[in-house]
Amino acid sequence: MAEGGTAVAGGESLLFLTDEQLRKGIEAMFFAYRGFTADPDRILDGLHYGRAHHRALHFINRQPGLTVNRLLSVLGVTKQSLNRVLRTLIEDGLVESRVGRKDKRERHLYLTETGAALERKLSEAQRARMRAAYRAAGPQAVAGFRQVLEAMMDPELKRQYLMLTDD
Repeated sequence: MAEGGTAVAGGESLLFLTDEQLRKGIEAMFFAYRGFTADPDRILDGLHYGRAHHRALHFINRQPGLTVNRLLSVLGVTKQSLNRVLRTLIEDGLVESRVGRKDKRERHLYLTETGAALERKLSEAQRARMRAAYRAAGPQAVAGFRQVLEAMMDPELKRQYLMLTDD
């Protein structure tokens, strides 16, 4: 056990992390994110879409019937930015926008068959990378990784995240 903290491989204490240890974690996260997004980026680039399109497809797939306002909240983008993304996805036949039954001002979003197929292709690439990393790291590391990610979320973002995971 490291002095004043929890024992960690290499004798590092979790309670007294140095700036160098934190820098390494930040850099690892940066490069891991680049790897995590690389496969979908290649697929999207060939279709002239970007990460914003991918995120929209992901969350619309996750919650069919999601309202535009809820998607705005989840993505944390401007209405103008989301409208550009949605307009493209709708015009290209990947997303369908339906008027709300209770509130005619609401627009509910659904993936079309084509949109669902693209979302599956994008997600399969990321799931394969995550599956390989999780297997290599083991169950304790996976649980710890998720705890770290959740601890980094601002309270409102964590609330939104937990609402998605309460399936």
